[in-house]
Amino acid sequence: MRLNHRHHLISLLLYSPPASSFSSTLFPVPKRPAAIVSAVASFFSTTMAPSAPEDASHNAALLSSSGVRGDVSSAAQKSRVTIIGSGNWGSVASKLIASNTIKLASFHDEVRMWVFEEKLPSGEKLTEVINRTNENVKYLPGIKLGKNVVADPDLENAVRDANMLVFVTPHQFMEGICKRLVGKVKEGSQAISLIKGMEVKMEGPCMISSLISEQLGVNCCVLMGANIANEISVEKFSEATVGYRENREIAEKWVQLFNTPYFMVTAVQDVEGVELCGTLKNVVALAAGFVDGLEMGNNTKAAIMRIGLREMRAFSKILFPTVKDNTFFESCGVADLITTCLGGRNRRVAEAFAKSGGKRSFDELEAEMLQGQKLQGVSTAREVYEVLSNRGWLELFPLFAAVHEISSGRLPPSAIVEYGEHKPNFSAVEGAAQYFSS
Repeated sequence: MRLNHRHHLISLLLYSPPASSFSSTLFPVPKRPAAIVSAVASFFSTTMAPSAPEDASHNAALLSSSGVRGDVSSAAQKSRVTIIGSGNWGSVASKLIASNTIKLASFHDEVRMWVFEEKLPSGEKLTEVINRTNENVKYLPGIKLGKNVVADPDLENAVRDANMLVFVTPHQFMEGICKRLVGKVKEGSQAISLIKGMEVKMEGPCMISSLISEQLGVNCCVLMGANIANEISVEKFSEATVGYRENREIAEKWVQLFNTPYFMVTAVQDVEGVELCGTLKNVVALAAGFVDGLEMGNNTKAAIMRIGLREMRAFSKILFPTVKDNTFFESCGVADLITTCLGGRNRRVAEAFAKSGGKRSFDELEAEMLQGQKLQGVSTAREVYEVLSNRGWLELFPLFAAVHEISSGRLPPSAIVEYGEHKPNFSAVEGAAQYFSS
């Protein structure tokens, strides 16, 4: 088919490798550039006529009731969503999801959000304030979550009636959360992880999606992408990638749940690839922050990002040979790497660390700069280093190794570029060279 210039423009804006059918259709293009993204993204939001939202005054009642309204038989067929986590990204996820559940006939309106209870300076409990104001005043101030979002401090109660579970907590807490939920999750439930990180066990690395599946007996997809939460919260256009294993229908349901006119979601059949992209980019972001803190310039930063992407791909494919090259060109791959190295919290704190000459610890900087949010890059760098060390791969991944050694105080921040004198030693792993080739 021959494309005219308008179709060519929109193809350039929206093209994604054919792993996902969601981006394979051409659309009419409005004349105003700002309307292009809105019109096209709207196409991806498969919605039905909206139902009336719950009044905010009913939140307290919803918290203590089953939340089932209307015909019992039809209600029993509806999916019920619980979000496990309520930080910055968890709160944004609740806003996205709540805006869709209230429109889609296949979902209950109510979205429960498990909140780790905290006392605010005012003496009030965080959950009470969220339910009264419809706002997470600590982690996402100034943004309304949706009147159908109900904060719940009781983890078991929050998941009791749900059959779609969204996990979005710091990865270091996930093993404990899963242990608490064993036997508490409804049979046949589906899960999705928005968590960047991995668990390192004696037998090797364990991805968070695998941890959830193994401990809770549920299928677990993942969602990753170039997603700085504060930008999405004010509805600036963004993309994300759902990774799934075999069930395309479930992946499409997750796409439907998250997709909005300003948050365009596609699906690829590559859980490990999508999840490792979201995990490893935080390690590269630390390297980018060191470069910024030492004012080494844009050329150096670009080089670090390129080398980091190469190590991300190689690490992923050596651990999981089924990982697809095309995944690295999705939002979860190169796009997420770019945005995290330009504006993410890992880059920002690493910059401050480098400016201090490594004299201020990451724990100190995290407490000072992130208002209760957690860094993922430092712990992930340690976990990656542990994998590399245990398997004799340190010489194969000099950037990843250097990031951990700088973060742990063994090397000065300036060492981030000195590693360049040592090219990857491909003899460390038989056949490794193929994973570093373009």
